[in-house]
Amino acid sequence: MKKISLILILVIASLSSYAQSSFKEDVDVLQSVYGKSKSDLVKQYMNLSDTQSVGFTKVYDDYETARKALGQSKFQLINDYATNYATLTDEKADELAKGTLKNHLGYEKLYCKTYSKAKKAVGAINAAKFIQLEIYLQTIIRAEILESIPFIGELDKSKIQ
Repeated sequence: MKKISLILILVIASLSSYAQSSFKEDVDVLQSVYGKSKSDLVKQYMNLSDTQSVGFTKVYDDYETARKALGQSKFQLINDYATNYATLTDEKADELAKGTLKNHLGYEKLYCKTYSKAKKAVGAINAAKFIQLEIYLQTIIRAEILESIPFIGELDKSKIQ
């Protein structure tokens, strides 16, 4: 659990710097820190035998490739939101909402696909352990992102008060 806390602190620090750095730099930093450190975390948490580890590595690598693509899409949506926040139209809000919902569904589909593959490679208990860890980490990341961006119209309300 100590390693999970350390990883979460690194991820939170990367997300906190989001507002201070350019979009591209932040995506690179987040994926670099999250990907490598997370890989070590997952290996330790899963505590697989050498035989299981061989089968799981392919599943995990495929998962990470797809997760990183979804993460890039998520950050593009956030950047688009930030760029258009002050002049948000119905059309842009609709585009962003649909993009966000599609991204969330992408994560859910990826969890299901990965669970099935992991179950074949390392059994249901270990596959469930992995998915539980992933959902936990993604929930923490999602919460940090939501805390760092304003709700639609939030800045307008603060001007009135």
